[in-house]
Amino acid sequence: MSEGPASQPLDRLANLGLDSSGATACMRSARNLTLRRTVVMYPQFCASIREIAHIHSRWKEHGIAKGLLLYGQSGSGKTTVLDYYAKHFPRRATLGVVKIPVLRVVTPESPTVKSLAEAILTAMGDPAASRDSAPTKTTRIKHLFKKCAVELVMLDEFHHFYERRRVAEGKKVSDWLKNLLSECEIPIVLCGLPRSIAALNANSQLRRRFSSPHHLKEFSFTTEEDQLEFRAVLSALEESLPGGGRADIAHPEKARRFYFATAGLIDYVVKILDRVVSDSDLLSWSGNTLPALATAFRKEVWADVPDALNPFMAPAKSLRLLTQVREPFDGWDDPTQYTLSRSAAALVGLSQGQGDDA
Repeated sequence: MSEGPASQPLDRLANLGLDSSGATACMRSARNLTLRRTVVMYPQFCASIREIAHIHSRWKEHGIAKGLLLYGQSGSGKTTVLDYYAKHFPRRATLGVVKIPVLRVVTPESPTVKSLAEAILTAMGDPAASRDSAPTKTTRIKHLFKKCAVELVMLDEFHHFYERRRVAEGKKVSDWLKNLLSECEIPIVLCGLPRSIAALNANSQLRRRFSSPHHLKEFSFTTEEDQLEFRAVLSALEESLPGGGRADIAHPEKARRFYFATAGLIDYVVKILDRVVSDSDLLSWSGNTLPALATAFRKEVWADVPDALNPFMAPAKSLRLLTQVREPFDGWDDPTQYTLSRSAAALVGLSQGQGDDA
């Protein structure tokens, strides 16, 4: 738990997006939102980084090993958050031993104790990761955690733990993970789709190690504040381009089209803009950009989209979220089905039904 040079990036991350008064600086100016190799510093991104830094610093300062569940839709930027955080704590060789302050692991599909243990060993660079039994792998993980001075584990794709047909196996793997974390006393960040909440709640002993789940939400376009935030991100993205700011993609009408084209998911915003940039002459990035955006949407999001549903071609009054069957966002994972109690969910369903009948 000693202090040292590593505490400097941790201090910066713990205050990312905050000014000296503690106010969220990310909200104050679009110029604070920048594109850095597809990383955009917007308020929710900054808040997610600070949450991770909080449990990391609590361990370093007080030896308290807690857990954090970071969840959000596919494309909301979860993996980017983990990558951004991990790069501030690079591996380093010290006296022939590789130190791994932050260990990033990807959960295998349909995880078993053996496959998850192998994934952890592989992430640590163990050449013998695929060998031996699960108990032997577990012993080796404990040894390497200590030898490599692991301070924080980040487990991505945690939603793979949630499979209704494999409840018993999921419980077995989560028990193994809980025991491993308890013995090693290391904080962990679990990251995945909203159904990760159900996977965590399925094991009450593991759940007790965690604070409230942190939702990396998609952008909304409901309130004026929502719209201003989304438009600020679009403006910052455009300004980051060479000669940026000419097409005014943050204009209210264009921003609204971007929202429906991406469902408010930052990864899709970046995909569309990257395609426009790669396909276009930046010097002519001005005037009527809707045709270029419509083409980029077709290439990056929905290849066979009918013109009437292309958000950059459809009449403004017909725009809607593309969440119906066989549309880009039909696999939307609604968090409320995991976070609401059964009685609350029933009340929501009842009120919705009454509204439909009205």
